[in-house]
Amino acid sequence: MDDYSIVYRPSSIVVCSHTEVENRMSSKHARCWPILTRYDQDHLARIALPLGGIGTGTVSLGGRGNLHDWEIVNRPAKGFTPPNSFFALWTHPQDGATVTRALEGALHPHYEGSSGSTAANHGLPRFRSCSFAAAYPFGQVLLADPDVPLDVRIEAFNPLIPADADSSSIPVAILRFVLSNPSAQPIAAAVCGSVQNFIGMDGSSGAASRNVNRFRRAEGAVPLQGLALSSEGVDLDAEQFGTMALATTAREGVSYRTAWAQLSWGNTLLDFWDDFSDDGELEQRERGDADAPIASLAAKVIIPAYATEAITFLLSWHFPNRQSWTPGGKGVWLGMGACENGAPTIGNYYATRYSDAWDAAARTAAALPELEEQTLRFVEAFCASDLPEVVKEAALYNLSTLRTQTCFRTPDGRFWGWEGCHDQHGSCYGSCTHVWNYEQATAFLFGDLARSMREIEFAQATRDDGLMNFRVHLPLEHALGWGLAAADGQMGCIMKMYRDWQLAGDDQMLRELWPRVRAALEFCWVPGGWDADRDGVMEGCQHNTMDVEYYGPNPQMGFWYLGALRAGEEMARYLGEDDFAATCRDLFERGGRWSDQHLFNGDYYEHEIRPPGVGAAIAPGLRHHSMGASDLSDPDLQLGAGCLVDQLVGQYMAHVCGLGYLAEPGRIQRTLQSIMRYNFKPSLYGHFNHMRSFALNDESALLMATYPKGRRPTRPFPYFTEVMTGFEYSAAVHMLYEGQVDAGLRCIGAIRARYDGKRRSPFDEAECGHHYARAMASWAAVLALSGFHYSGVDRSMTFAAPEQRVQAFWSNGYAWGTCTRTPAPDGADVELTVLHGTLALRRLTITGVGVAEFETPRVIGAGERLAVRVLR
Repeated sequence: MDDYSIVYRPSSIVVCSHTEVENRMSSKHARCWPILTRYDQDHLARIALPLGGIGTGTVSLGGRGNLHDWEIVNRPAKGFTPPNSFFALWTHPQDGATVTRALEGALHPHYEGSSGSTAANHGLPRFRSCSFAAAYPFGQVLLADPDVPLDVRIEAFNPLIPADADSSSIPVAILRFVLSNPSAQPIAAAVCGSVQNFIGMDGSSGAASRNVNRFRRAEGAVPLQGLALSSEGVDLDAEQFGTMALATTAREGVSYRTAWAQLSWGNTLLDFWDDFSDDGELEQRERGDADAPIASLAAKVIIPAYATEAITFLLSWHFPNRQSWTPGGKGVWLGMGACENGAPTIGNYYATRYSDAWDAAARTAAALPELEEQTLRFVEAFCASDLPEVVKEAALYNLSTLRTQTCFRTPDGRFWGWEGCHDQHGSCYGSCTHVWNYEQATAFLFGDLARSMREIEFAQATRDDGLMNFRVHLPLEHALGWGLAAADGQMGCIMKMYRDWQLAGDDQMLRELWPRVRAALEFCWVPGGWDADRDGVMEGCQHNTMDVEYYGPNPQMGFWYLGALRAGEEMARYLGEDDFAATCRDLFERGGRWSDQHLFNGDYYEHEIRPPGVGAAIAPGLRHHSMGASDLSDPDLQLGAGCLVDQLVGQYMAHVCGLGYLAEPGRIQRTLQSIMRYNFKPSLYGHFNHMRSFALNDESALLMATYPKGRRPTRPFPYFTEVMTGFEYSAAVHMLYEGQVDAGLRCIGAIRARYDGKRRSPFDEAECGHHYARAMASWAAVLALSGFHYSGVDRSMTFAAPEQRVQAFWSNGYAWGTCTRTPAPDGADVELTVLHGTLALRRLTITGVGVAEFETPRVIGAGERLAVRVLR
């Protein structure tokens, strides 16, 4: 093989089981969707796959094929399913009877209610057999029934293309109904979608008023026809004001209703069902006085013998009036930040890109083949990587959080996040730094969005003296209104700044933000601060992600601080500030040595509690008076001698950033072994937990903290008996980085076993709310197992040495592709493929093997690959 060459790669690998290939029955729909996980009929009840774009809200595809959790009106809405909103199938064989079914699997128990079943659309006949297959963002529902002459597959997704945030931020759910005729005679069939025009309501408040549905057509290369849903009575400035659309790309056989008949005793539904069941077509009805009329759209086809036809629907929305989470920067908060109607309107980025829901549907339909192809290219490449299935699932499925109401974008394009979502409002506002520190998905898949968070943190939320508000108020003129700093949040942001500068290779970004980055690090040294004596050890009042303050040296804050010092050293040296770099280095070395000597107990690192005595000893802005210890002479709510799952989180982040070890490697590795030994529970039957339960009974999990050495405080930090996946992932990924692969995979596998579709949704790892941001730490497992590291500053890329031929997926937030490494007698053969974006590479390192360097950077575009032998 030549030292290097660039060749064209026409297409990526199609990941598809033999069964799915055999089931694909026509050239009209020949592309096979990848499948990572299959769920049988006993594991469907909790499935809710979010369909929607980044910052747009979502509607979820249930395991039975039903649509529920309509969270598209600027806030969470768990359990909200608008009445009479469903899809149905009509079939008529040439020589047989008509059959009509809701396009859903059978309802799950329980069935009881004071007036019968309370399930949405409970009286509709459904398919008897159902299963679900997923490789996020693709969800497939397979339906079959002996009384229905067709086999049905529902395919649903929203475009997800790393490094292309706009194409991943479309307010639309794409639903394709693939109908297969296994018989020797043609079958007439129709699919009908019905949606209530609930504009004016968000699932918890508001009311519809004089809503209207109108039929529209859009001509073009991809024609679109369907129903545009709007309102003539809802206040244009209301948070619940907006538009919706239900459309199809079908060219022929389309019929519709702009409203259902208004009849008594359930006959409104009866009239619709009779009409559609008669001939698979719809006839208009008078809307009467309905403020929230039902829109129905049907597409009818003839399916030849042994053939397959696909009918595609698009459900889109446009609700521009997102409200601030902190009205006026202060005032009324509901559930830590969800605001009442009438709060300042901040808007939505997606609403600046589309004029209304119909515009979003029309433009998506026109671009749909390319959007689907690019999304497939990503998911196929990722699924084809040689990673354990549980790692792929954990990394890929938690990306769904980016598309839920946990996240949003303001009209300027900036990216924001709650910590998670309660059922009807956001959970813990302000892009909370100490929560968002853990996740790695945003930076490595959507670099521009991650950089906008760094700009907010340092340019907007950091004061001149270096205090960074760990929650950011909106509108941005109130960004400094929170007034409190978190030790872990602030140190983690410094490390993330280093990470994101390296990934982007953007010196201008570093130079613009560096003065505030430096100030944020120097803030550690203010009188009464975290490290007032400047010895490299945090001893002061340290508010942190456990929602309390620690007093005295502890590993959790200490390793964040050591990582921030290393990051500060590297950035300062690059900018020519050698004196500051030397200061950071000195503090780092002294702090690391002290922690090894004084906090390590032979098994793990402990917390040395040092009461501050009086509040006057604490610098302003460090103590959250309503959450931590009240008695500063003998503070409670401390970690103390506990073995904390999160004690090495700063080292986890340092490995992600490529900053090296922060303490003695042997002690780091021993600590991880102790975390596994003391905190991992194969079952929780005997476990006492006085707080929230995210794992129960026979489930396996890593506990937040245990006290194997005794000396447990009477009242430890509040969450010590809990289980939370974000903390589990960061510990497990760190195990992978240290070569403790079996232990790390056991932890990750235990998490995903709990989110199996039967117990919990595979697409909703909860902590303080659904879709919790911290769980996106799972993406780091991809980095750890592949050994991937990238520097846009040095234009260098690194992968782990192969023991056999191995393929990895890589992404730096701006480009992505695959890397295949094959052992060779004198080194390793490497094929680096770019599938999206452009990569400039000067140096390629295979750890433990060697380095390939190029005199001038090799520029590799999408569809190209670099083939090189890395010599020992």
